[in-house]
Amino acid sequence: MMGSAEVRMNRAPARRSAAAQLTITETKLLSRDPGAFFTLVIPVFILIAFGSSVSAGDVTLLPMTLAISVALVALYLMPTALATYREKGILRRLSTTPVRPGIILVVQLALQVAMAWGAGILLILGAMVLYGAQIPADAPALLGVYALGTLAVFSLGLVIAAVAPSGRAANGIGVLLYFPLAYLAGLLQPTPLMPATMVRIGEFTPLGAFRSVLHDVWTTQPLEPAPLVLMAAYAVVLTLVAVKLFRWE
Repeated sequence: MMGSAEVRMNRAPARRSAAAQLTITETKLLSRDPGAFFTLVIPVFILIAFGSSVSAGDVTLLPMTLAISVALVALYLMPTALATYREKGILRRLSTTPVRPGIILVVQLALQVAMAWGAGILLILGAMVLYGAQIPADAPALLGVYALGTLAVFSLGLVIAAVAPSGRAANGIGVLLYFPLAYLAGLLQPTPLMPATMVRIGEFTPLGAFRSVLHDVWTTQPLEPAPLVLMAAYAVVLTLVAVKLFRWE
């Protein structure tokens, strides 16, 4: 019994050390990924290209670019990385090391969410410095809806990662989902210029609900419970679906 307990105690520090090393390695790999660069640059480019509207008092652009930055990471970058690891057998090989396959999922998710939030901070700071934009007075509401929206959109990315047989397939599925979802959410065209039916449909998508609540926070409108409940439901249900469908190899 004592011997078994000692083995378990020795394994725990080894796993923590391996997990820390994995985090460092994954961070380096992510920083060198061209996809990571473009997911940061595209929202910033949109902000700069249309920043004059922010200077003119239009606060709708920032919620749009924030939703775009999260969607690009959640639907492109993260599923592609995880599916590539499955395709190359990395998850299977990790099962024989102190780093269990589940740890790489946790590390990847943490890094990808950090990247999405880092892009969001960069967008907000850029808008404040370049165009005099102001963050909403209700900062806790902003953080809350941003976190909930991130969970909802990332849960959809997890489903892609769970079913895609390869990195290329994950990227393709992400593209096929991103553009219609972005259109319905009002990220490609302002909602006042869209058909009312399309706007209504978009309100029931995770990305559309996310953009909607960000817009309400930025324009100091009362938050409607419906999109908040919808995002929470997406986050829970789609995560459970991803766990059910996920394949290690």
